[in-house]
Amino acid sequence: MSEEQHSPVGIDGQFVAPEIDPTKPSIARVYDYVIGGKQHFAIDREVSKALYAAVPEIGQLGRCGRITLLRSVRWLVSEAGIDQIVDLGSGLPTEGNVHEIALEHNPDCHVVYVDNDPIVLAHARALLAEHENVTVIRADIRDVDGLFSDPELLRLIDPDRPFAVIASSILHHLDDDEANATAAALREKLSPGSYLMSANFLDDDEPRAKELERAFLEGGLGTGRFRTWDELAAFLDGLELVEPGLVYANDWRPDEHTPRDSPVQTLFATAIGRKPA
Repeated sequence: MSEEQHSPVGIDGQFVAPEIDPTKPSIARVYDYVIGGKQHFAIDREVSKALYAAVPEIGQLGRCGRITLLRSVRWLVSEAGIDQIVDLGSGLPTEGNVHEIALEHNPDCHVVYVDNDPIVLAHARALLAEHENVTVIRADIRDVDGLFSDPELLRLIDPDRPFAVIASSILHHLDDDEANATAAALREKLSPGSYLMSANFLDDDEPRAKELERAFLEGGLGTGRFRTWDELAAFLDGLELVEPGLVYANDWRPDEHTPRDSPVQTLFATAIGRKPA
């Protein structure tokens, strides 16, 4: 079996579901490739060439998104007291997963991963098989009503109590109308005291953002939009922003793991908003 035909090896060396098409690139697998993972096909590596050509430090951008996500989860659980998390577009498991960080700080925390990529679902189900407080569901994040009526989500998440929704590196893969509608629907679902974390590609009026957006849109993936500060702020409209507000991701409550003076600093922004009582 050639490299192009061979399925990535899953958890414990098992092959993933045959429904996965190795001839089509996957956002999750491309992301896995650029951050140094092993779950990707030749087509994903081929598509990534356009991203590296636009911004050679694309791997640092991917890792920036990852460590920002984990830093946010740590804050939500350990400082904001959140014990329910819904992670949208969770992607492939990697070192330091959302549930691992959450359970480290609160062993009773409930985590629901949401994705629609078959390889992501296969890996997550294998990884989470023995976790009572953690699950993964297949859903389209644009169908927010359907998501929050899913019995498996409701088994672990009480939407009447404060919870957190993680929208990290996901809204920038939707077009403008879909992204705004999805963010608005998510804000509507938040109960008082709940949080929405939003982390996205940023167009801070520099050529690299436009070049990288073109590489995403025209290089095979077809998604990956860089938005202005005002456009990103709209995703959190009506919410109280946690300090320091909407900022470059590496400036959001940095810790010892946060890169300083990163060459991709101006290409990614994040914020967490709280729904007031």
